Amino acid sequence: MTVLASPSTLRVAELFGPTVQGEGPSAGQQALFVRLSGCNLDCGWCDTPYTWDWRRFSPEEQVTEMAVADVASWAVGQDTDLVVVTGGEPLVQQRRLGGLVTQLAGAGRRVEVETNGTIAPDDHLIASISTFNVSPKLSGSGVPAHRRLRPTALQAFRDCGKAVFKFVITGPSDIQELVELQAELSLEPVWVMPEGTTESAVLAGMRKLAEPALAHGWNLSPRLHVLLWGDERGR
Repeated sequence: MTVLASPSTLRVAELFGPTVQGEGPSAGQQALFVRLSGCNLDCGWCDTPYTWDWRRFSPEEQVTEMAVADVASWAVGQDTDLVVVTGGEPLVQQRRLGGLVTQLAGAGRRVEVETNGTIAPDDHLIASISTFNVSPKLSGSGVPAHRRLRPTALQAFRDCGKAVFKFVITGPSDIQELVELQAELSLEPVWVMPEGTTESAVLAGMRKLAEPALAHGWNLSPRLHVLLWGDERGR
């Protein structure tokens, strides 16, 4: 079932925070999270399937259609500078998302948008955000390459001047694919992090990734929220 939204609303999975950003260059910073519903991919290791997998979850229970103004009011009403818009895949609602980001930026908030990089950003969205955390999916996701890798969209993010690239690594094949993808598309800067929803899995994965990251000039990201709270939702 698809839950439709009007141009002045967003399909929202959850609003939460203040908490800490767990991944990428802003890891450890206090942040609010706007998690949107809907995704155009179906990664096997996805840790937020309640945003898109309607075979396992009910959209009537998991999706709330909220006015853009109400989402903005919630964020601006809290004394937290950084607002992270995540999903799901936020850019499947790009036209509606632009209104939210404009309001947040106008209120002096820094806005990061987390995206899988398959949908190119429009100029309005680029102008209003602080950073795109672009996370293209590699073969370990289980999604066919023609669906998860869209070179034209990735080039648009690369060229907008506001993107960092963050990759989930499940094993050696992902590392080799990333080496080739980075060389092909000149993606910079790159952050890598392990897949995992437990403290032990994240720490073990980071230890395995440390040397490849140093060898290839990549930044190594934790999953700080997992290290602190495990797989607890809303953290």
